[in-house]
Amino acid sequence: MSVLIKNGMVVTSSGRYAADVYVDGEKIKAIGSDLEHTVKAEEVVEAKGKYVLPGAIDPHTHLAMPFMGTTSKDDFRTGSMAAACGGTTTVVDFVLQNKGESLYDAVERKKGIADGMVVVDYSLHPAVLDPRPEVIDEVKKAAREYGTPSFKIFLFYDFRVDDYTMIRLLEETKKYGGLVQVHAENFDIVRRLNENFEQAGTMSPMYHAKAHAILAEEEAVDKAAKMVEFTGSRIYIVHLSSKEGLWKIKKARDRGVEIYAETCPQYLTLNEERYDEPNWQGAKYVMSPPLRPKDSSEELWLGLRYGDVQTIGTDHCPFDFKGQKDMFGKEDYKKIPNGAPGIETMLMLLHSEGVVKGRISLEQMVAALSTNTAKLFGLTDKGEVAVGKDADLVIFDPKQKFTVSQSKLHMNVDYTPWEGWELTGMPSVVYSRGQRVAEWDGKQMKFVGKEGAGRFVKRQPREGS
Repeated sequence: MSVLIKNGMVVTSSGRYAADVYVDGEKIKAIGSDLEHTVKAEEVVEAKGKYVLPGAIDPHTHLAMPFMGTTSKDDFRTGSMAAACGGTTTVVDFVLQNKGESLYDAVERKKGIADGMVVVDYSLHPAVLDPRPEVIDEVKKAAREYGTPSFKIFLFYDFRVDDYTMIRLLEETKKYGGLVQVHAENFDIVRRLNENFEQAGTMSPMYHAKAHAILAEEEAVDKAAKMVEFTGSRIYIVHLSSKEGLWKIKKARDRGVEIYAETCPQYLTLNEERYDEPNWQGAKYVMSPPLRPKDSSEELWLGLRYGDVQTIGTDHCPFDFKGQKDMFGKEDYKKIPNGAPGIETMLMLLHSEGVVKGRISLEQMVAALSTNTAKLFGLTDKGEVAVGKDADLVIFDPKQKFTVSQSKLHMNVDYTPWEGWELTGMPSVVYSRGQRVAEWDGKQMKFVGKEGAGRFVKRQPREGS
């Protein structure tokens, strides 16, 4: 299949320019002026007045994940369809290692769930939950052979790792070009606050946010930075939520520590007052870390603007408000499944709330949603509109209005945190490796791709390791 996208505004992380883009098969083959005179395409798309963006990459999803007595609602079929309809053309999901399982077996187990269902390309981050010596030794193969050079650890939950494990993983990833990702919350601070609130009988959703205190994130980020300082390695903080955590990252960088930060649309656009919504609606926003005060949102936007926050991920982990969130947690916030939906709304929120409102530039949006993510996680064929890259492309109408409604979205969950929001800017057409997978039908996005067309992408370790 060949496609010619005419007269669009190509946007990169460093600039924008008017050009045609020619796709032949799965790759971008040419970018230039008046290409219709030099190439023949089976499909010609007029993109005047629209942007041509690299497909967004979501480096943080939890599809078909068992958690807290239930399973996240989106599987790889529904979750990747929703991603495609939002302009995300690659997702990197987490696979939680089982007790006694090798990293290889964990990755193959999750691939077995995804393959044949996923509609856009995907990769996997192994999460190290059983750090036996042979598992630490497996980091080399995971980085160089399995195509999974990033490794998630948790400083929270019952499956958290100790400091020694973090040190060993940092040492091994330094050797072999890998990257450790860390969920940074101090377990014992949260544990003690949980005990205090339970004793006081204050168990509504707001107290989830109070228990997962900013101090718990700040301390854990600081600890992670010191472990990197000790090992000379590098680390990636997932779902950064607070200005205090960001300050710790900036101070560590000032000392020469190689530390990267990801934040999420929810921390940029929603605040902790949501937990006080009537009729227990605050349970919709129970996630870890929780929503923070508005000043943290403002600081995180500045972090994106000035390069202190490198990437955006959604932490997409959807549970129905009715039937899952309320399954055990009506009287106890600790039993509410942690997570919220967002895989479909990432690009539209970043454009409408970020670019349109002048918080970040269009180029900064592309960097955070695509280019930086591809570079950090070894997605060498993705993340840019450039000759030779995969034809993962979004023709984006910056003026198209859209009122967010779960009824118009594709995520397999019964709510969206942004219900009723008026957004400006929507995808017109989305391509995954040159194949049209989603398009605007005049009222909403429509999925037009093929189930199972997505592929597992082997990612590359950092060069020189």
